Amino acid sequence: MKNYQNPNTKLWTGRVSENKLYLHEKIKCIPLDLENLKNLKKKTFALLGYQCDEGVRRNQGRIGTVEGPDMIRKMLAPLANHFTDQVELLDVGNLTCTTGNLEETQQETSKAISILLKHKIFPILLGGGHDLAYSHYNGIKKQWPDKTIGIINLDAHFDLRKKINVGNSGTPFYQIASENSNFNYLCLGIQKAANNKELYKTAHNLKVHYIENTEFTIAHKSKINSILKEFITSVDYLYLTIDLDGFSSSVAPGVSAPSPTGFLVDIAMDSIHTICKSNKLISADIVELNPKYDIDNCTAKLAARLIYNIISFI
Repeated sequence: MKNYQNPNTKLWTGRVSENKLYLHEKIKCIPLDLENLKNLKKKTFALLGYQCDEGVRRNQGRIGTVEGPDMIRKMLAPLANHFTDQVELLDVGNLTCTTGNLEETQQETSKAISILLKHKIFPILLGGGHDLAYSHYNGIKKQWPDKTIGIINLDAHFDLRKKINVGNSGTPFYQIASENSNFNYLCLGIQKAANNKELYKTAHNLKVHYIENTEFTIAHKSKINSILKEFITSVDYLYLTIDLDGFSSSVAPGVSAPSPTGFLVDIAMDSIHTICKSNKLISADIVELNPKYDIDNCTAKLAARLIYNIISFI
């Protein structure tokens, strides 16, 4: 692949032990190659970076998400390893976008995701802008064209802006809906102040399910779980995408579009637990980390803990 970079082993550092007590000692850095992925008999998770903020730039956002994937890796590296030997953790490198050709990078990302899924490897994509969702979904559909794929998005935004000439970080789900007759989309954490009337109208026309941030709280846990379970029952497989700008800026300041009224970690983790335990989740991503605006790496650390818990819950 033209825009592919092999994994960087230097990112995985930390305390040294004799019993693989830390994730940097457990992770295996393996180039994304068909031969390397054969005969993996353990439950395998692969981290694939999407080093691209071209979609954010096109959407008039604050660029810097290109640095997100490697920063998440750095925050994962020192975490304690409580996974058994039956769990394999891989770092398979990054897809890049150095020329501004977002569409080419998206196509290659879709291909890479399809390859991982074909080998029964659970992909965890590290963004990068939310334009990743368009390529992520297409990678899943390449592998399972006849299955109903439910998209669950933790986000402040619908990302249903209409594509005008080219896509961007605000258009991915509109692009997916435009190209698929069966569009199943649940968005958790939507903020009225961050989505104009036209976007709400588009969501209504596309029959999008959503919970606004005022209701996406731990106090409404039972109702949220009921909505989640109903949605999960209606689809064959699930794709989970987590936009860090959906969180309150008190816990996630390092994003392109921070918000003080975003949701909190407790309800996000509870919802992710329900999704993971459904046995329908087949792929996930975390997007919009912008290290340039982070404070003491707290947003990057949140992203790392989200990934850690997704693997643990599964």
